[in-house]
Amino acid sequence: MTPIAARVASSPSFRSLRVPNFRLYFVGQGISMCGTWMQRVAQSWLVLELTNSGTALGLVLAAQFLPMLLAGPYGGLIADRFDKRRVLYATQAAQALLALALGVVTITGLVELWMVFVLAAGLGVAAVFDTPARQSFVLEMVGHDDLRNAVTLNSVLVNAARAVGPAVAGVVIATLGTGPCFLVNALSFLAVLLSLRLMDPARFDQAQPVVRSAGQVREGLAYVARTPALRTPLLLMTAIGTLAYEFQVVLPVLAARTFDAGASAYAQMTTAIGVGAVVGGLIVARRSRTRRGELALSAVVFGVVIVGAAVAPTLNLALVALLFVGAASVAFLALANTTLQLAAAPAMRGRVMALWAMAFLGTTPIGAPIVGWIAQEAGARWALATGGIAAILAGLAAGASLPVSRRDRPGRATPATTRLSSHQSKRHASPASERGTRTPGKS
Repeated sequence: MTPIAARVASSPSFRSLRVPNFRLYFVGQGISMCGTWMQRVAQSWLVLELTNSGTALGLVLAAQFLPMLLAGPYGGLIADRFDKRRVLYATQAAQALLALALGVVTITGLVELWMVFVLAAGLGVAAVFDTPARQSFVLEMVGHDDLRNAVTLNSVLVNAARAVGPAVAGVVIATLGTGPCFLVNALSFLAVLLSLRLMDPARFDQAQPVVRSAGQVREGLAYVARTPALRTPLLLMTAIGTLAYEFQVVLPVLAARTFDAGASAYAQMTTAIGVGAVVGGLIVARRSRTRRGELALSAVVFGVVIVGAAVAPTLNLALVALLFVGAASVAFLALANTTLQLAAAPAMRGRVMALWAMAFLGTTPIGAPIVGWIAQEAGARWALATGGIAAILAGLAAGASLPVSRRDRPGRATPATTRLSSHQSKRHASPASERGTRTPGKS
């Protein structure tokens, strides 16, 4: 570790970077995330160039997120059954090839709208298996004590890339066109693949792989349904993911129609959320423990600041409010992710995080049209406020229903997890020699 890296890792905000494997992963993801945001901007611009249709843009977005809604639990099951690092090798390589294909057909002038739909859906299918593996892999790299810090730093990384990637994409599109953005993204995946290759498997805190058997997806759903420490946060995430996290739909309308300010105002709004998330994330990362009720409180605070942004009378005040929206967003996401991972039995963690991805990402095809309709019929302020009100109500409901006993707190074994672990240790036991040789498997 270099002297600068050592000083950074010594800070409480960056303590998970002391783990060599996570440090490699963090650097690789940072490079890849910038490429991912470049592709998102370029893909949207390409669709507009091909169709000049906002409807087509929404449909492409739906095609990319629909696989997560339809098949998310199966991706989680794969994360529980197989070496997570090997799963990530496959999913990251697949996404690189899809980006490369889109770049080639765009540069050669052969691209048509149906190709964008097919490749976007392909990215969605890859995300079905990639997202739960990535989420649950973090715990295997850093362990329980540093999980919240690592998850928060990942959120900070996504939002920092949100500031860098689109800015670079804007320059590349203006000078070279959209095609090179896809090629850059394809190359950026090499950083993740290299980081996975350089990791030391002996340092992983590996969950025992689940042996294949019938009904394991239903088993995972039933497990969550009977475990309040998992069920309540997932329902909370579903409500907020559906209505509050549709900024890509609301903010352009808010900029254009409410403040009559154009694309530059939309860029400023997006930047404000990103900056707020980075600053807020670094503050949240200093804390390692989660107190009971903190998740519900963070949801309420998130909703309040969203409503504040919705009622802001001027653009400048809205930008200030969106700084707090970004900070509250990263706090809520980090708490939700950490709560679920620590409350889940190791054999079920992949399936639980797949449901988290469904609640957060898979609800986009449902929430985006609803919020878009509200923005069209009632105005962007009402569309934004709807998400905020939903977060407040969901947070209050979650606060009333989250487990209150010490044994049900995240990180402690609940009766349900105890029964499950006992059952699966008998059902899925493997020889100690096999456990010793097997290794474990972006925003």
